Amino acid sequence: MNGAKSKLVIRGGRVLDPGQGIDIVGDVLISDGRITAVGAEIKDGGARVIDAKGLIVCPGLIDIHCHLRDPGFEYKETIETGTLAAAHGGFTTVCCMPNTQPPIDSRATVEYIQRTAALTASARVLPIGCVSKGRQGKEIAELGDLADAGVVAFSDDGSPVADGALMRKALEYCRALGLPISDHCEEPSLAEGGVMHEGWVAVRLGLRGQPAAAEESQVARDIALAELTGSPVHIAHVSTRGSVELVRQAKARGLPVTAEVTPHHLTLTHESVMSSTSLPNELAYDTNAKVSPPLRTADDVAACVEGLRDGTIDAIATDHAPHAPVDKLCEFDDAPSGISGFETALGLVLTLVHAGKLELAAVIEKMTAGPVAALRLDRHEGLAGLGSLAAGAPGDVTVFDPNAEWTVEPERFASKGKNTPLAGRVLKGQVVMTISNGRQVFARDEVTV
Repeated sequence: MNGAKSKLVIRGGRVLDPGQGIDIVGDVLISDGRITAVGAEIKDGGARVIDAKGLIVCPGLIDIHCHLRDPGFEYKETIETGTLAAAHGGFTTVCCMPNTQPPIDSRATVEYIQRTAALTASARVLPIGCVSKGRQGKEIAELGDLADAGVVAFSDDGSPVADGALMRKALEYCRALGLPISDHCEEPSLAEGGVMHEGWVAVRLGLRGQPAAAEESQVARDIALAELTGSPVHIAHVSTRGSVELVRQAKARGLPVTAEVTPHHLTLTHESVMSSTSLPNELAYDTNAKVSPPLRTADDVAACVEGLRDGTIDAIATDHAPHAPVDKLCEFDDAPSGISGFETALGLVLTLVHAGKLELAAVIEKMTAGPVAALRLDRHEGLAGLGSLAAGAPGDVTVFDPNAEWTVEPERFASKGKNTPLAGRVLKGQVVMTISNGRQVFARDEVTV
C-alpha cells in the first residue's frame, strides 16, 4: 500500500460514525495504523494534522462486492489499478468476487490475491471464494480449505448457484464454517436470452428482455434454503420490488438473510439503455448501461430506496465491473455486463441524500457498518472494529465534501475500466482523502495538510 504510516489527527470535520452513534464536529486521532480517539480538540503533539473543516469524516467505506479481474483478465483491471480506483472512491476495504481465471476455488489462487494485494494494493482486499469448482455449478468447491486460506464468504457471482441441492449442501457446510454465501439470484431458464429488463424499453429497442421473476424466484428459493439449513444467505445486487419484499418478509420471520443493492440500481432505470442518435426520432442503445441484473423500472428503484430506508437492505455494494473499451464496442447482445463503479459510487448515492430520499447518516451506515455486519467481516483476524471509528479499530477513514460538484469523466478514472453510463453527468459529493490502515492512499491535489 502506498504512503507511510504516521500519527495523524483529522481535525475539525463533521465526524459521522453511525455504527457507534457518533455525529459531532471534532477530531479523529490515528496512531500506529489504528483509531486511537474521537473527540473535540484532541491534543497530540507531533501528529500530522489534516484540516477537515467543512468536510465529512467517516469510517473508510467498505465494498462487499467488486470484480478486480486479477488473475486472468488483467487487461480489464488488476489488483493494483482496481484498489487505486477504490481509494479514489473512498473505499478502504473491498471484497473481490471469484469470477477470475482461474476462479478463486483453490488455496493457491487465494494466496496469489493476498500476496499481490500486500505488494500493490491501495485498499484492503478480502477474497470471496467459489461455491462450486470452477463456478460450474456441478461440484462443491473445497470450502473448508478456502475458509482456512482466508476467504470471507462464498459466491459463484457472475453465475447463479442454479442447482438447489448443491446450494443446500453448500449452506450446510457453510453453517459449520461460519461463513455466508452471497448468491447472484437468477433462475437460468427464465433469464436465458434476456439482455436487459423485460419492459417497454426492450420492446422499443428490439432487445430480448429478462423478467423480474427470474431474480425473484431464486431469491425465494434461497430464503427457503436459509430457513431449512439455518445458514446465512446474502442476496447480491437486489434489483426488483418483489425481491425487496421477499427479503423484508424473511427478516420479519427472523431468518438469517441479508441483502445488498448497487448505486446504479438505486438511481438508474432501464431507460438508461436508450440513447439518441443524430437522426430524428431514432433511438440506439448504450452498452455501458448493460448490467446483470439489468436496470429495472422507476418503481423498482423506489422499492430499493425504501428497502434501504427501512433496514430491509443491509448494504450498498458497487458491483464494480470494469471492462476494456473494446469489450463494450459491439452489439448489445454480445456486450459483457457491468459498470466501472468505484469512483462514482459515493457521488451517485449522495444524489438520493440531496434529493431528500435518504439521510446522510443512513448512507454512510450502509457503506460502512452495514456491509461489515452483512458478511460478518469483523469476526476475522485483525478486523475487529472494521467499519467504525471505535478505539482500536483499523485506521481507515474517508473524508469527503458532500457539496462538491464534479463532472464524471471516465477517461480520468484510475480504474482501467472506463465503462459507465454516467459520462458527462454532474454529481454532487466528492472524496477528498482516503486513509487506509493509517496510510494516506489518496488525496485530491487541492487538499492542504
